[in-house]
Amino acid sequence: MIPADLRVRLGETVAPVPPRLFGGFVEHMGRCVYQGIYEPEHPSADEGGFRADVLELVRELGVTVVRYPGGNFVSGYRWEDGVGPRSERPVRLDAAWHQTETNQVGLHEFATWAAQAGVEVMQAVNLGTRGIEAAGDLLEYSNHPGGTALSDRRRANGAEEPFGITLWCLGNEMDGPWQIGHKTADEYGRLAAETARYMRFLDHRVELVVAGSSNMEMPTFGEWERTVLRHTADQADHISVHAYYEESDGDVASFLASAAGLDRYLDTVAGIIDEVREELGLTKQIGISVDEWNVWYQRDWNDNHKDAVLSGDWPVAPRLIEDEYNVTDAVVVGSLLISLLRHSDRVSMANLAQLVNVIAPIRSEPDGAAWRQTTFFPFALTSARARGRVVPLSVKVAAGLTEKYGEVELVDAVSTVSDDGCVSLFVVNRSVDDPAALSVELDGAELVLEDAQTLTVPAGGDRFTTNTQESQPVAPVALDGVVVEGAGTATRLSVTLPPISWSVLTLRPAAAVSEGTPHA
Repeated sequence: MIPADLRVRLGETVAPVPPRLFGGFVEHMGRCVYQGIYEPEHPSADEGGFRADVLELVRELGVTVVRYPGGNFVSGYRWEDGVGPRSERPVRLDAAWHQTETNQVGLHEFATWAAQAGVEVMQAVNLGTRGIEAAGDLLEYSNHPGGTALSDRRRANGAEEPFGITLWCLGNEMDGPWQIGHKTADEYGRLAAETARYMRFLDHRVELVVAGSSNMEMPTFGEWERTVLRHTADQADHISVHAYYEESDGDVASFLASAAGLDRYLDTVAGIIDEVREELGLTKQIGISVDEWNVWYQRDWNDNHKDAVLSGDWPVAPRLIEDEYNVTDAVVVGSLLISLLRHSDRVSMANLAQLVNVIAPIRSEPDGAAWRQTTFFPFALTSARARGRVVPLSVKVAAGLTEKYGEVELVDAVSTVSDDGCVSLFVVNRSVDDPAALSVELDGAELVLEDAQTLTVPAGGDRFTTNTQESQPVAPVALDGVVVEGAGTATRLSVTLPPISWSVLTLRPAAAVSEGTPHA
């Protein structure tokens, strides 16, 4: 048994919980769009061709903002191909993913879907094969009320009112040699800065995300961020971070400690932002947009599938990177959410990549079912429960040795407090074999337990258990044996956490219970 002591300081605040922290990502890649969110022939499809069963799961997931249309795809994309009568839209080769793009879903269709899903659109512009003019044209088409050639074209295409998109990504992973239109940091920084200025001339409301490094292992990481920010800091509102994690060579200890890697990544980028702001004499804040993050088995893709896919035929909506997630993957996703919440003072938004089929929490089959992968649950529960503000806590627990990150605490946690005083505690046990005896002291309120759930190895399964179309054995279950003692302005809680588990405990003020006040 691993003893773990937590102290939560409810009266203090790290930062408000950013609503955009619970973003998703829809890229024209594989079966994310076609056969994912859009399948006109499906029995559940609405008049626009969108799958109602998938849409229902997206709403349940609790996504607040969705990045679109890429990703690598956007660096070769002509946005004009996706507007106007569908029968007249051109079919194109997509060089990013070696597939054929029919353009049956474009800006209008996606904006309609986003409105149905209740999510904000995070629109990316092509700074690979295109640049300033095309980005400005897309912005004017999207947001200007009318009376110009582009805005009137939008109206003629069926959208009388502007889309009102305020959140824009200036390109994607431009540091990567795999990217169409790959650039040096100076080349990208200059282009991003001038594109940003032009877009602000057209619409002063825009929020702009400049592209940071594709990952922390890039040889240019760090210097890329410094150079790009020196060009763009006066225009940029956010800089992106992309972070993917996987279990390699059976090193489960390092994999379960992935959030320690994300912590270091975010701390490093935050330090660079502060360094450049001081160098330039800027007082404005620049947020970190973790606009791609997830568990992704990239090594398997690169070693076993990439060459065959990128040298074959040009299919429409191929089965591409459809990772099947197990219990361990879900626990890691939950732990990465803990890291993101812990950095709410610096992370302004985050997008789980992607939303459907492609490394996604939701899977679907053509003319068939849609279902929740294991990773669906920690995201959905965190999105639903993490409200209000993040509060500081301290953890006293033994550390485990990992090959990749060195010594890492075996229990990690974060806590939030909603406006009505309800407390959510998110906690992960990273140990492979040992349960953790968790003892929590919550200073600042007398609380009672409302709910406690855990995601761990299901009965009769193991850590590799997955959810499939035929069977979904992995789901959160009640976390039994929670003992809560409240008195005055303090509460003590104790419970045993299973090994390889992610849990969420929700408590509410005792006074609200006695008054019969429901928890929102």
